[in-house]
Amino acid sequence: MTFEGPRTEEAGPQVDPTGAPVEDAGPDAEHTGSIRPGEGRVLDRGAIYAAMVGLGMAVTIAISFGLVVAIQMLVFVSAPLAGLTIGWYANHKSLRWRPRWRLSTNAAFAGLVTGLSLALLYVAFRLLFIYADSGYRPETMGGQIDCANGPECTYVRLIEDDERREALAEEGVTDVDSYTSFVWRTSGEWVLQLTGFTLIGALVPAGIRAWRPAPSDEEIEAEIAAAG
Repeated sequence: MTFEGPRTEEAGPQVDPTGAPVEDAGPDAEHTGSIRPGEGRVLDRGAIYAAMVGLGMAVTIAISFGLVVAIQMLVFVSAPLAGLTIGWYANHKSLRWRPRWRLSTNAAFAGLVTGLSLALLYVAFRLLFIYADSGYRPETMGGQIDCANGPECTYVRLIEDDERREALAEEGVTDVDSYTSFVWRTSGEWVLQLTGFTLIGALVPAGIRAWRPAPSDEEIEAEIAAAG
């Protein structure tokens, strides 16, 4: 929004002495806001960029610990750590210090994108392995399993191990149908858990930043100059 006027005595403080229009920076410009690049009404451009970086992190974590190493615990440990990193980066990239609610908005958006991406990718890999299971097994391990492709083959593999069969029974899994329901139920739970862990992690650095003293506009200008 701009205000224009040829004479400063008529136009008021919104016009500089040369008569040039002055941009109305809005309420966020009261402190450390008038010089911030990429500022939106709700999100800063830096938060959107951080979300894209978080998407890349999610892909890396899901592939590393869902396919290569395949240790479920590492996926759940990585989720809040990824949230901490991306929540800090969202506001650091935006040079955002105030108002405090914008810190939370930036971090929450980047954390939500990261966490949801990680959760959906990890669950997708799990479902892919289960529904693509053809029952193949090397001859040295007993040969081909007699089963229908999909959850039935995976279920037969699991119940051949006594400990796994007992663990499934404790969860109420006693046949293929109950196992299929169990897979989808736990997949939904994992999506919520991984997204929640990442989101909580992202909000932690935002909260810390909110209570730290905000730098002056001159200090932010120096950061912009150094980055540029």
